[in-house]
Amino acid sequence: MAVNGNENKRSEKAPLQKKSKQGLRVNYLIIFLSGLFILFAGILVFLLIVKNVYGNYDLKQILPTKENINKIGQVQKFALLYSKYTENRFEPGNTWVQDNLSTWEAYLGIIKYQYDIISDFDIETGKLKNYKFLILPGSQSLSDIQIVEIKKFLERGGSIFATGGTASYSDEGKWRGWDFFTEVFGLKFNREMKPDELYRVHTLRGNLPLTANIPTGYALQIASWDRPIYAEVLEPRTTQVSFWYDYRKEAGLVREEIQKSAGIAYGSYGEGRFVWFGFELNSVIGKQTDYIFFERLFRNSVNWLTYSPTSFVKDWPAPYEAAALLVPVITENAANVNNLIPLLNKYKTRTTFFYNADDLNKYRGILSRLSNGSDLGTVSDIGFLETAQDTSNKLFDKESQNFILRSIKDSTLKYTGTEVKSFMPTHGFYDENTFQALSKNDYLCLVTDSLTDRSVPKTEIRNNRVVMVITKTARDDIEIINNYGLTNDFFQLYTYEEDVDRLLFEGGLYVLKLHTDLQLRPEYVNVIDDLLKYIKEKKMWITSISELYEWWKRKGGIEIRYDTRSSRRITVEVSNPRETEMLDFVVQVNLNKRVKNIVISADIINTKIPKYEFDSRNNYLYLFFDRLKSGESNLYLIDFENVQS
Repeated sequence: MAVNGNENKRSEKAPLQKKSKQGLRVNYLIIFLSGLFILFAGILVFLLIVKNVYGNYDLKQILPTKENINKIGQVQKFALLYSKYTENRFEPGNTWVQDNLSTWEAYLGIIKYQYDIISDFDIETGKLKNYKFLILPGSQSLSDIQIVEIKKFLERGGSIFATGGTASYSDEGKWRGWDFFTEVFGLKFNREMKPDELYRVHTLRGNLPLTANIPTGYALQIASWDRPIYAEVLEPRTTQVSFWYDYRKEAGLVREEIQKSAGIAYGSYGEGRFVWFGFELNSVIGKQTDYIFFERLFRNSVNWLTYSPTSFVKDWPAPYEAAALLVPVITENAANVNNLIPLLNKYKTRTTFFYNADDLNKYRGILSRLSNGSDLGTVSDIGFLETAQDTSNKLFDKESQNFILRSIKDSTLKYTGTEVKSFMPTHGFYDENTFQALSKNDYLCLVTDSLTDRSVPKTEIRNNRVVMVITKTARDDIEIINNYGLTNDFFQLYTYEEDVDRLLFEGGLYVLKLHTDLQLRPEYVNVIDDLLKYIKEKKMWITSISELYEWWKRKGGIEIRYDTRSSRRITVEVSNPRETEMLDFVVQVNLNKRVKNIVISADIINTKIPKYEFDSRNNYLYLFFDRLKSGESNLYLIDFENVQS
């Protein structure tokens, strides 16, 4: 019976085991569909991550096609021409071509850009098709075949960086002329620099892709040994970046001389681009800062040629492209200063009236009245001496300068109730002791007739205080009336307007010093009225020293960083690390290529997107900021579609 019982139990469990075995069956269809879902979700997440990082894209750009695989690890190189044809023009053993080539190699090394050195034969046999960028360093002699190949290279979208008189000689060293220069660069050759000149000042315009983050009106020093070229822009496809004309030393009509003395230009030819320097890289001389800014110019030029962006904070509040500052000085006939006040009211601006410290008692009544609506500045001697035996500058020591500036400040406050904030050295010279004394006595601004390397203010920080330096940028009434002898209203106004146009072309600060015994006389003051009207029509910012000081100090604190994420997205980070907020400023982003359908967003939710405008002709994007708080930093994503040429 026991045995039968066990058999019955086994027989009862059998169907249960069979049922359990059926429940463990695998449903391959569900697993397959689940896998597809997970794969699809993974791809979707991947695409979203790619879009979040790199912006909009075409699917074909990320598919593992043969073309995309070949692009992995591929580096675009410059082709750097070693022109034997040019070298053959010189005496055997001359190293001019090799020296130029070595300098180019050094600069390309600084910006970490790869290159191949190619020969004349390489160009003649069509090897340029392997490159997108070509450098022609002082390549004066080119063959007819090379010229044809270079034009074809540009027409299909290549970029060229050239210096000097490109292709002005044949491969046999015979004079060819300027046909290539004019046709390709859109420039007219005017002349070469005179060999008897040691060097020339070369002035850079501001607010251009090639001069981003270089002080507006910066004056490079270029040696004459390579005979730099003066050229003139003939076509709208070419933009003038600089000029050789030096208004400080040269006569002539300013507008015409600037136009005829271009030394750097950039533009397009066919579907391609070019940058042309009228001098060789070896010709740049000067201080360390000259080389720093030239390196920046070089890097910006490469960015333009490679369609990479640049960005900077514009010098002036929107919508101004330049600025103007009146600096009236009370001298003889002090009552004539009253002729200026109605004009200041008419054009709704203030100014800083300067007086000689020795005349404080003499003019304290006038100064007291002026101080009610304007600022005061002082003129004083801090020790310049010039004798037949010793023509060096002999400024007073630190203690003496400090005593002079402190005494003037105390006396002005005592007699006028106003604290003087601006200082002008009698002879225009200053030194480190001057900055130390100015900062110690809480002066904000140094105004000087010294000619410096820029046409915008410069800030110096001493003892944690900012001192703004405003230098001479235009001819004043002493030069125009006394030196030139211009007493006719028309000629006075025309001369002032020439300098206004020059500063507008540069994008700098027009500083006009006026004297009560000259331009502010009743018979001449109407010229200032016409001049201010002209400045207003040119949409220049007419400002005062105090207003300019606050703007320039805040502007200098804004930091810009930009990066290329993809062919359709760049990022721009705008930061204000200063303790004061920044109001009404403009960030200019040079996209350096043709785009459309721009969209601006931010990584962080609720970040305020600034208003913006796009200049499609120049491919400039302007970001208008109403306010940026102290310590605030925002990263903006700029997406766009590329316009195919």
